[in-house]
Amino acid sequence: MISRPNHRSSHHANAADESRAQLTTASGADRAQLSLAAVEAGIGVLFILTVAAVFGLGLPATGATEAQLDAYAEDTATVLANEPPRHAGETRLAEVAQSPAALEREREGLDRRVDRILPANLLYRIETPHGSVGFEQPAGVAVGRAAVPTRNGTVSITVWYA
Repeated sequence: MISRPNHRSSHHANAADESRAQLTTASGADRAQLSLAAVEAGIGVLFILTVAAVFGLGLPATGATEAQLDAYAEDTATVLANEPPRHAGETRLAEVAQSPAALEREREGLDRRVDRILPANLLYRIETPHGSVGFEQPAGVAVGRAAVPTRNGTVSITVWYA
């Protein structure tokens, strides 16, 4: 067999291989790669921030807010309407609706009881024929309402977000 002469000398071939190796090494050193743990940590932080933003900013629609507030007011009315009176009357609400003196006597106890019934982020006002207990309702806020008829008059409960 006849071999063809190599047009390149072995010296030139070795030099070309070395320069390719140097280019590969230089470009590999210039391009650092992130470790998998760092990428996973970055994704985890983004996920946590996204969840926090959804909870922090994701407010329910207006209709849902009012329906939830109505449920809180109804639940409070149900609990108070089924509690026995502390002194006289058929129920706790009937007792506070009995007279101005009864309302004054029971004001602090009723205030503490409603504070325990409702979540901390809600404010309330209970109105009886002889006065009210709770906070002044600000204008322009969504509210929930419930009314309980008693022998001494209707007691209404209004709740809203603080």
